[in-house]
Amino acid sequence: MKRYIVLVGALMITFLLVIIGVINSEGLSVFSEYLLNDLIGGYFGWYYMLVAFFIVVICLYTAFSKYGSIKLGKDSDRPEFNKFTWIAMLYSAGLAISLYFWGVAEPVLMYMEPAVGEGETKEAADLAMQYSFFHWALHSFGAYTITGLFMAYFQYRKNAPPLINYAFQPLLGDRIHGPIGQIINIIAIFAVIGGITTSLGLGVMQMGAGFDYAWGIDNTPTTQIFMILILTVLFIISASSGIQRGIKWLSNINIVIALTVLVLIFILGPTTNILETFVSTTGNYLQNFINMSFHMEPFIEGYDWQAGWDFFYWGWAISFGVFVGLFMARISKGRTIKEFILGAMVVPSIATMVWYSTFGGSALYNIVNLGNNELANQILADMDTALFYFLDLFPLGSIIIVLVLVSLVIFFVTSADSTVYVLGMYSEGTTTPTNRSKILWGMVIAGLAIALLLSGTLTALQSISAAAGLPFSLIVIGMCVSFFKSLREEYVGLSYKKEK
Repeated sequence: MKRYIVLVGALMITFLLVIIGVINSEGLSVFSEYLLNDLIGGYFGWYYMLVAFFIVVICLYTAFSKYGSIKLGKDSDRPEFNKFTWIAMLYSAGLAISLYFWGVAEPVLMYMEPAVGEGETKEAADLAMQYSFFHWALHSFGAYTITGLFMAYFQYRKNAPPLINYAFQPLLGDRIHGPIGQIINIIAIFAVIGGITTSLGLGVMQMGAGFDYAWGIDNTPTTQIFMILILTVLFIISASSGIQRGIKWLSNINIVIALTVLVLIFILGPTTNILETFVSTTGNYLQNFINMSFHMEPFIEGYDWQAGWDFFYWGWAISFGVFVGLFMARISKGRTIKEFILGAMVVPSIATMVWYSTFGGSALYNIVNLGNNELANQILADMDTALFYFLDLFPLGSIIIVLVLVSLVIFFVTSADSTVYVLGMYSEGTTTPTNRSKILWGMVIAGLAIALLLSGTLTALQSISAAAGLPFSLIVIGMCVSFFKSLREEYVGLSYKKEK
């Protein structure tokens, strides 16, 4: 019964925000801007920076500590998936559509308006790539990984249900079943629902822009709703077929398509420049990692660059990490803690750095070296179509665009079916939810995404979801304390058994 109170509570918060958006979309947008720019940016930006850095340090420390060899499960458990499939599913759930949406746009936008210094210079281009790595590598994947690590440990090592409040058992005891536990779960489920509906809504807008650009299909609200309905049927079918079939095979197929697109851009684009960009930016990223992690501008009045970039990303990653982490936990039984952290955080970070070097580096090469300012103008005018304009600059551009659109559709399906699987787990308190539960949640997500599209409040809810990273970060810190308390007790017990 308490589980349904949690689900109803989270849905009521989401529905309330959507209704407010439908009635007064401008008011909701103003409220979301206040949360992100004034509240977070004005008072808690320093806290977001510290928490994001703290998460990366905790993950790396745990991987290479004495605890790294402990299995996420019984000592006899073996992984359910091979490493390629496992990483493919982790990657599809963790980034999905964002790879395409921001891979070109973000470096160019930060080149135009850098964190510090003058825009549209060589220095601005270098800094844009450096911050793209900063936003999408260790910090983001660390936020996903840390929740997944805690949940996998308590689910498979301690036989707890796949509910976040159970991760607090060593810290709170039986109080996890009371109001505190319910509040924790309500915040978690709101983060899942809010994060995925806004991501999917924005994804549909980009797919619609791609169909319009490639084949002249008008990107109207009616077209977008029709796409959501078709895609909903697809991801419900995929989720209903189970992880071993639909999600597994779609993730494998899509990683192959994404790698094909990446290789084509690498070969057909400025290959040498891409390699130089990767090497140079990796060096800058590692060299300035600490500086960027603690960068603030306390003596510059009205400095709001970080609110739109750093603070937004850290809040969004922590909030979105609830869904991603729960799914990561579900597919990682039998892995060691070290293997999990390397596979969920380090390997995807390196892959993302390669991706941004190829896409973002090629885009900046076109603008900075070749003087193609129209690409920058296109991104400023309409980010939804910017990717397709960029791809059209290459030989075989039309073929690459088709591959990207297919990949976007599959990314949409894998993200959504992973989400309904997670929500199904939460609804039923089991790692194998029924199809009825997955179908119900699929319809809820589709309905919310349509409502957000029609009301024009996708970006507003996305900002609110990023602000939800503030309370959930406190939950992550509490889970961290609980995790290490349990881990220390278990390690002492294991050492005692070995001595005997």
